Amino acid sequence: MFWVLLLLSAWAVAGTACVRLCLAAVRAAAVDATAARDHSLTLYEAAFLSGGPARVAELTLVSMARQRRLLLAHTGWATVVDPRGHDEMERSVIGAIGPEGQSRIAPVRATAATADSVHRLADRLVAAGLAVPDGERGTIAGAVRQVQTAAAAVLVLGAVALLMPAQAPEARYEVPVAVWFSLPLILTLSCLAITRIEVHPYSRWASPAGQRLLGTLARHPDGTGDDRTYLTSVAVRGIRAIGEPDLRAAFTHRDRSVGRRG
Repeated sequence: MFWVLLLLSAWAVAGTACVRLCLAAVRAAAVDATAARDHSLTLYEAAFLSGGPARVAELTLVSMARQRRLLLAHTGWATVVDPRGHDEMERSVIGAIGPEGQSRIAPVRATAATADSVHRLADRLVAAGLAVPDGERGTIAGAVRQVQTAAAAVLVLGAVALLMPAQAPEARYEVPVAVWFSLPLILTLSCLAITRIEVHPYSRWASPAGQRLLGTLARHPDGTGDDRTYLTSVAVRGIRAIGEPDLRAAFTHRDRSVGRRG
């Protein structure tokens, strides 16, 4: 009857993973959406909810480049034209470029993404119920991965139980063993299916209320149109929404000498 111990292990693994997933989904759904309903997202907020701190830095760089206050070369360099930032995000970018007024875009983006202004933006979104707190970021996605691992573990344990030699000549456990192990497998697969329908996509940054607000924003597929629409598209979709080839190349450029050293 050693297969019973394997079955109990399968139930323990499946049950623990499914409970964690259910609790994560309940916590995500418990966000107070009443205040969020009256919240009008700024471009910086939309960028954070869509792609986190790095997206905020990218949006700021693109916005300043559109206003000709920052030059972004296709070779991956940023040059300050107007050193006066219009808000704290722009001042963070200018500070990240440094006193010489010129720097590679990659380190500027990384430094600006960790600026205090971005942290304060994140805190405001969390307080409004639109962003996922730091301690819970990726919780649902992590719980989904745990359930997937549990499903695989149930299959492995079931296979081991089926391959075990019968403990008595007259014992024939193959059919009941398969049936018993199918129950925790059905539990895990059902949880994954329900989560896929109810919770997907599993956002790392936006709470369910934040995702609903993001869904109301206009998305322009080719990045053309008025400036607000263009920047909204960049905030939501990132640099892939940039229509100008040279500007997109500025963000995707890689230093060949760095590549050779790696």
